[in-house]
Amino acid sequence: MSNQFAALVIIDMQRGMSDPAIGERNNPDAENNIQSLLTEWRKAGWPVVHVRHISRTPNSPFWPGLPGAEFQPALVPQPKEHVVEKNIPCAFTHSGLERWLHAREIKRLVIVGVSTSNSVEATARTAGNLGFDTHVVADATFTFAKQDYAGTYRTADEVHAMSLANLEGEYAAIVSSDKALTLFSSLN
Repeated sequence: MSNQFAALVIIDMQRGMSDPAIGERNNPDAENNIQSLLTEWRKAGWPVVHVRHISRTPNSPFWPGLPGAEFQPALVPQPKEHVVEKNIPCAFTHSGLERWLHAREIKRLVIVGVSTSNSVEATARTAGNLGFDTHVVADATFTFAKQDYAGTYRTADEVHAMSLANLEGEYAAIVSSDKALTLFSSLN
């Protein structure tokens, strides 16, 4: 019988992501919302997966051993929580995450973290394609401003909204932090 609870998947919440040099971002409350969800998941004893990006580029702030690659202090994994390291945006590719979830009969995922338009979107797409019941928490994710392919500047809010629209319905359900807690608390 499969577990009814969901795994909380926290993507790339590393020190390097809080560096203002990365650029304009949206959702300044995302870290607080992630912490709130993490606190509730821990209280309930539900599974937590921490995903950490380890760069292959020596000058990257996410290079192994550099401070930017470390987890943010408020989100450091506890010993019983699973840690996945990745070198590309998708947390499933070459990481063993899918096998780890299947071994525990976990079918539901709640995805939070950064960046909505990169690792969050890549991971949520793959999770949906693999058949996981996937939820992305809109107010517990964030991204950065960038130019689109036509060269038009897009704010972080615009990039975030488009990434969530790309996922909604096809790969994942988009929910708020409150909705995620209500939805998954009712399953236990």
